Amino acid sequence: MSTPDGPAAPATLSIGQVAARTGLSVHALRFYEREGILADPVRREGGGRRRYTEGDVEWLNLCIVLRSSGMPIPEIRRYTELARAGAGTEPARLALLRAHEQRVLDQLADLQRSLDIVRYKVAVYEDYLDGLPD
Repeated sequence: MSTPDGPAAPATLSIGQVAARTGLSVHALRFYEREGILADPVRREGGGRRRYTEGDVEWLNLCIVLRSSGMPIPEIRRYTELARAGAGTEPARLALLRAHEQRVLDQLADLQRSLDIVRYKVAVYEDYLDGLPD
């Protein structure tokens, strides 16, 4: 939608709305902002209240995935800095993501080994209990 003066400003969201949409607490959102993890500076309205865009929500959702998969905050910050720097940083971003991908694959392999042991122990107990008289 546009106005007589040009395109309308994109709709913005309050910190509470972003918290509800991302599952992050208001405290976590402020922490991410302090840590330099948001791709763009948070806009402020009169009174200093934070206003977020849909792009901010998308970026935060990516950061949530990276964090939940074990990427440390300093690496997420580095990825953010590279993204902010724009064109020419793609090789560094790719290298960062490939290194993280390998760590995730290693974690999955460790979890699979753990699951195999748990399943073995479950089978041992099931066999034992099946052999007991009723």
